[in-house]
Amino acid sequence: MTITAFKNHFFETLAGAYPVEEVGSFFNILVQEFLGLSRLGIALDPQREISMEEQARLELALKRLVAHEPVQYITGATYFYSMKFLVNENVLIPRPETEELVTWILQEYEPSQQIQILDIGTGSGCIAIALAKHLPNARISAVDISEKALEVARKNAVLNEVEIDFQQEDILSLPALSQKFDLIVSNPPYVRELEKKEMQRNVLDYEPETALYVKDNDPLLFYRKVSELAGENLNPGGKLFFEINQYLGKETEMLLAEKNFQTRLKKDIFGVDRMLSGTKL
Repeated sequence: MTITAFKNHFFETLAGAYPVEEVGSFFNILVQEFLGLSRLGIALDPQREISMEEQARLELALKRLVAHEPVQYITGATYFYSMKFLVNENVLIPRPETEELVTWILQEYEPSQQIQILDIGTGSGCIAIALAKHLPNARISAVDISEKALEVARKNAVLNEVEIDFQQEDILSLPALSQKFDLIVSNPPYVRELEKKEMQRNVLDYEPETALYVKDNDPLLFYRKVSELAGENLNPGGKLFFEINQYLGKETEMLLAEKNFQTRLKKDIFGVDRMLSGTKL
């Protein structure tokens, strides 16, 4: 089978399941991953024959896409802040909004600064590792409740050649942090059960629930706990950064203000409340 023939088969199989632009993106990602061909390579040699082994791998990937499995889990990797990250079903797939959070943090610090950073709920390690790359003099710690997620994060730190102290912790059960920090950042679970109806099937069926969802009756549970720990363990003038639920921006900001933080609420590229910072007064 040629690349052109498989492409036609690919688009026909996924017709109606995804927007056509997304199907095209999936095709390019998978051909790059399994055949080592860029979009230009496909265009230059559309009649290239696909071997039986290559076709089998592509057909399996196509079957997983039909079941709405995220393409990043199929390839086992994604890109965040121009760096490659390994991902699997134990970690959330990094989002563009989280890249915005990293950018905002980096605007507040000079690369030469020697600061202590803690990332709470690190998942794939994307925030901690991106900060480590751009703040080479910082000492960074990262915690997560999931040891399987930490296994992925440790591999990503090695892949991106940074040193981070990863520890398994249930932050909700932690009475205090073991040291002081200049910066604490967290992208905790914040999607309420009532908001599940807004989620895409690929998220609902495949991404880890414990990293996504909170109960409707206490959606700010993690923000309350992290801000309490930050209040006790941030150095004077230290900063706390959150990614937040777009529907609870004002409520989350009020929580921080009540705990004696000077707050700044920031919208993402989609124009919704998505990031919050607090400076310890």
